[in-house]
Amino acid sequence: MSALREAPAGERADLLQSLARHRGFLRQTVQGLTDEEAARRTTVSELCLGGLIKHVAGVEAGWLRFAVGGAEAMAGNPVDWENQFRMIGDETLAGLLDEYERVARRTDELVATLPDLDAAHPLPQAPWFEPGARWSVRRVVLHVIAETAQHAGHADIIRESLDGAKTMG
Repeated sequence: MSALREAPAGERADLLQSLARHRGFLRQTVQGLTDEEAARRTTVSELCLGGLIKHVAGVEAGWLRFAVGGAEAMAGNPVDWENQFRMIGDETLAGLLDEYERVARRTDELVATLPDLDAAHPLPQAPWFEPGARWSVRRVVLHVIAETAQHAGHADIIRESLDGAKTMG
């Protein structure tokens, strides 16, 4: 954000504050972990802590592309459904956190500056979306907040299973 621009106020400030809080819970959950610990699955699911950071960053980036450019913009970056919750190859926790921070800065800038939170686009065609439904920028941001909060809770369970540490409890 430019140093000359005023900080968002009102609804935009509330949305960004809520999103920042849940991002903070998620980041706190991975503090002090090695890459090996961040990649370890501690439950029967495919979830690992690094994978959750990766997934939430990807979801946030995708939905904000949608908020700006609709379903076509979202489809421009296909999702790796098989590996989105895993750390693969040379991925590191530090690298995933850096990418998440980059995505968060971009989201915060967009939420602060987009001209109209009521601007809406038709949702992509998918079996899990109601045909013909449209989401506003506001609805997209609320979805990103809910997604981040849900996965911060998942991360807390995984971290507790990993080493007994609790982020939220």
